[in-house]
Amino acid sequence: MSNDVDSGALGGAPVEPIRVLIVDDHALFRRGLEMVLEQEPDIDVVGEAGDGAEAVAKAADLLPDIVLMDVRMPKRSGIEACLAIKDTVPSANIIMLTISDEEVDLYDAIKAGAMGYLLKEISIEEVAGAIRAVYGGQSLISPSMASKLLNEFASMIRRQDDRQQLPTPRLTEREMEVLRLVAKGMNNRDIARELFISENTVKNHIRNILEKLQLHSRMEAVVYAVREKLLEIT
Repeated sequence: MSNDVDSGALGGAPVEPIRVLIVDDHALFRRGLEMVLEQEPDIDVVGEAGDGAEAVAKAADLLPDIVLMDVRMPKRSGIEACLAIKDTVPSANIIMLTISDEEVDLYDAIKAGAMGYLLKEISIEEVAGAIRAVYGGQSLISPSMASKLLNEFASMIRRQDDRQQLPTPRLTEREMEVLRLVAKGMNNRDIARELFISENTVKNHIRNILEKLQLHSRMEAVVYAVREKLLEIT
């Protein structure tokens, strides 16, 4: 695959292909994913791993942009691997691609820093779109899991109301604006257009927000925004 591809979404400017690491303990599933993704000119499968421990090592060596990873795997779970990869390769965005529709796995994945949680019920052809979306700054959850997450949001708000609220870290007015737009599901490009600032400035604001709130991902920031009633879930 060529190192440079033309991306219409980026105004025709040459960009590097999205580097993807596939992690799943089923070799046939890995191969199927690889065959489909190899047909995409803007995606480059740089490696694969069969368990969480191998995934951490491969991520440190290959520095992927996106890690597609199962939750339930031998040696080291996908959740544990997610935490380790975010520590060693913070630039990597992780999408959990799994058969597990357990709420605890969803919440643990979000807390570990995953940017997406997709069930294997989606068609394999949809995976490429998910990779592009997460690479572009979006967070994705399978529709069948979304209601569970919204229910958890509501429970978090109730729990917060039932106990004494800790002091909220001080965010600037601009950081609050960015956080609200992140909570609405906007990607960096859309936020930049909305606020008339550059994408790099948006990235800097989000990094500062996550540091101040001691969070690992945009999705956790959404949870925080709902809990603090910056965004209402109806």
